[in-house]
Amino acid sequence: MAGVDMAPDVAQRLFEEGATLVLLGVPQGTELGIDYKSWKVGPRFRGVKMIPPGLHFLHYSSSNPAHVGGETGPKTGLFLTLKPRQIVLANWDPKEEDLNFSASENEEEVSRVRANLKDLDPFLGPYPYEVMRKWVSLTDRLTQDVADRLQPLSGRVCAFCDVIPELQLRHTKDREEHNLPKNDVACQSMKEGLERLPLMKQREGTELRFSAIPSQMYPPGATPAQITQCNLDQSYALETLLEKHHKLQPLDVLGELQFAFVCFLIGNVYEGFEHWKRLLALLCRAEDAMRSRGELYLGLIAVLYHQLGEIPPDFFVDIVSQDNFLTSTLQDFFQFAIGPGVASALRKRAEKFKAHLTKKFHWDFDADLEDCAPVVVELPECMTLE
Repeated sequence: MAGVDMAPDVAQRLFEEGATLVLLGVPQGTELGIDYKSWKVGPRFRGVKMIPPGLHFLHYSSSNPAHVGGETGPKTGLFLTLKPRQIVLANWDPKEEDLNFSASENEEEVSRVRANLKDLDPFLGPYPYEVMRKWVSLTDRLTQDVADRLQPLSGRVCAFCDVIPELQLRHTKDREEHNLPKNDVACQSMKEGLERLPLMKQREGTELRFSAIPSQMYPPGATPAQITQCNLDQSYALETLLEKHHKLQPLDVLGELQFAFVCFLIGNVYEGFEHWKRLLALLCRAEDAMRSRGELYLGLIAVLYHQLGEIPPDFFVDIVSQDNFLTSTLQDFFQFAIGPGVASALRKRAEKFKAHLTKKFHWDFDADLEDCAPVVVELPECMTLE
């Protein structure tokens, strides 16, 4: 870990008030990072010091030694909130290829490390303070409470899902009970071979616990006209999500948007990207909510301003259709946010944001909308048109 240039007064303050991660036994060559920066672990590494108090994302990937290829494994990460002068102690578990934080619960062990911190100091790399401003801008709405609710029960955010077979068919009799052919019988076709593969499911406790985006956009008993309106203005679905998952703090939905984005951008979790897209689309297509929840949408613009600065402008383009998901979604947002009935503060902020994106990315939000055609909706069961 290279040294970090910072003002002497900042360095002194972090030295006195900063938290320390003592990470023992991490193999040389492991890719390890905190927040927006990562390094290859060297032989002298014992942890990270001078960490600003607050929420952070610790992430790491185990690597094979160079003489056997040096491949880097999938990334694992966790969100943790550090207090001033706090010491968090973890030991590398070579069997699990993961950090074990149980030593942090041993007050005697933590006190021993604190007493020897001066001797340990040369082996601790300083927090990369140059990325602090960027990290805060990406997580200013994300609290540890929200992160705890969203990250897996295992406490680890993993780039690759930990999956297991839905059925444990370890013996021939197990396969016979489910009318499946024996493993020693040759497949007659590719289709048969694919059908023989076991159905997999994610291991319990490893799933990200995102808020469920409502699959039904309209209330029970809605008329065909109401169904059409609820598909055009998705405020009903947004209010349903907020009521179910963020009832006490509706603005926490912005923290969820930041959580999903960080999981994708830094944690390499594709599921995070998919949820970010779906949640953003819901927020951007809720016209009535923009009139009643101005604070939420002022916050959304600030969140998007920082997030969109981190990805290439062509990242969102569908390589098959050449359709840019983000421009079409934001086109709907600007159409509603600059429309009648919206508070002037939100309208002005939306206009400035639109001008900023147009100038920076050369996106055209004033092109003719392709979705102006009538929306075809499915009627609820038992409803017919006379």
